[in-house]
Amino acid sequence: MIARLRGRLLEKSPNQAVVDVQGVGYDVTIPLSTFYQLPDPPGDADLAIHTHVREDAIALYGFRTAREKQVFEKLISVSGIGPKLAITVLSGLEAGELIPAIRQNDLARLTRIPGVGKKTAERMVLELRDKLSGPDISTEPASSGFSQPEEDVLSALTNLGYQRAIAERALKTLTDREGMAFDAMLKKSLQSLVSK
Repeated sequence: MIARLRGRLLEKSPNQAVVDVQGVGYDVTIPLSTFYQLPDPPGDADLAIHTHVREDAIALYGFRTAREKQVFEKLISVSGIGPKLAITVLSGLEAGELIPAIRQNDLARLTRIPGVGKKTAERMVLELRDKLSGPDISTEPASSGFSQPEEDVLSALTNLGYQRAIAERALKTLTDREGMAFDAMLKKSLQSLVSK
């Protein structure tokens, strides 16, 4: 699974970015909020990635912050919302506005997003209101006191289905993690999680 891409931005459009990582160009679908935060090509891009695997395709969805990615992953857990609609939702309302709208049952605001009707908005509120108030939805952008390799491990663990808060606790149990390679850090974190 690809959890993060860091490289040179070759192209960007309102819903797409192409990132060159050591000679390989990755086509990534992005929300408008991420588009506005990306530099102009050929600037450096650093995106948290959700890898979506279907029978006929592998699609990458990219976000500038861990919070955006977490909200996206919560959205696609709602019945009837696929990755494309989730990107549309995050393009219509940034994560910082979407979370309060869902928590406050603001159907009028949610239905103003293109592609979101009353029934979809009601499902979002019903299925996500409680999930978006837990500690696993960070209220800050990606900077969290962890180094970049540690953030990569956390991203990989959340892609495997662990909540962010649980992944952070497992990572903090590794007292010798400074300078440790990504693979070793991920392996030890998983061992810590499995042994609990």
